[in-house]
Amino acid sequence: SITIGGHSTSVALEPAFWEELAGIARGRGLSLNALIAEIDHSRGTGNLASALRLHVLETLRGKISRA
Repeated sequence: SITIGGHSTSVALEPAFWEELAGIARGRGLSLNALIAEIDHSRGTGNLASALRLHVLETLRGKISRA
């Protein structure tokens, strides 16, 4: 369970995605909840779990393309 905008919600993700999200948050100097809230606000339609997985994918693709 996480809190977004004062509301508690549950998100089911595989451990690897939670680890990457935590790393992304650390790298940006954010808490995990703050990063998830940011992703939630920018996702438009669709479910939060998918938006989180896509954010991880896009972040990793960005790292690969810069390498």
